[in-house]
Amino acid sequence: MKAIVQTGYGSPDGFELRKIAKPRIKKDNDVLVRVHAAALHAGDVFMMRGVPVFTRFMVGFPKPKDYIPGYDLAGVVEAVGVNVSRFKRGDEVFGAVDHTCAEYVVASEEKLELIPSNLTLEQAAAVPTSAIAALHGIRDAGKVKPGQKVLINGASGGVGTFAVQIAKAYGAEVTGVCSTRNVEMVRSIGADHVIDYTQEDFTQGGPRYDLILDQVANHSLSACRRVLTPTGQHIPNSGNSGMSYILKALAVSMFVRRQGSTYMATPKPKDLPELRALIESGKVTPVIDRTVPMEEFNEAMRHLDSGRASGKIVLTL
Repeated sequence: MKAIVQTGYGSPDGFELRKIAKPRIKKDNDVLVRVHAAALHAGDVFMMRGVPVFTRFMVGFPKPKDYIPGYDLAGVVEAVGVNVSRFKRGDEVFGAVDHTCAEYVVASEEKLELIPSNLTLEQAAAVPTSAIAALHGIRDAGKVKPGQKVLINGASGGVGTFAVQIAKAYGAEVTGVCSTRNVEMVRSIGADHVIDYTQEDFTQGGPRYDLILDQVANHSLSACRRVLTPTGQHIPNSGNSGMSYILKALAVSMFVRRQGSTYMATPKPKDLPELRALIESGKVTPVIDRTVPMEEFNEAMRHLDSGRASGKIVLTL
């Protein structure tokens, strides 16, 4: 089968398209999926860079060791293990699974879900990892309730576009922060208010928020807390400012109630069914920046690494 394989660290040039062995079902609860689409995620950028250094122990140290990128897939079930009861050959599924930039992937049954009935395979591939991260930020870390004011910093990105919609679905009044070119898109997905960061700094006065879900980490922790309600919380969810920002948030959160720390969006069994229901009800729709064939993976990674993608980049296989 064909797969994208990482051969070096530092830039999108460190990937190549190769032919490798097709995976096989080894466990009774495994599902073999013919991947039709995979989405790129911020985590792929960190693995590409090899920074923070601990990522190299997942990809390969000191050099990548046949590492296949990708955390999301949508495809068709080709075979199932003897204990699999939820899927059969021919089912269209999506899920948050590792190493998805390949024509075939083996995943455990609990990591997959039938795709929403109103999405294509390409659209479904854009959902799992980013939508789960947004869901955990809004539902679990932020504990958003109807009527609360929520600000999404980085509202036009892969996680941000889902966070805006999920916060609205949970009944919040949502403010999205993005660049000029994305203002109308963020408004179109449901944001009640949109701040163009090139024209306005949300930390300088104005409304007070019950939650700031921060996908950018481009303001100091204290500046963000300044525009919170007395019971509000600032939750950074970005590695773009480096480990020092994340560690500082963690340390401060131990002493300052309104300062949250970065959370781990480890998928839970209830996540994909909840997202599927939100999508089928029309409350959440994936935003796709572009769809490209796997032969153009390097250029797709270059665009993702630029930070200018609006929504998700989807790879077709």
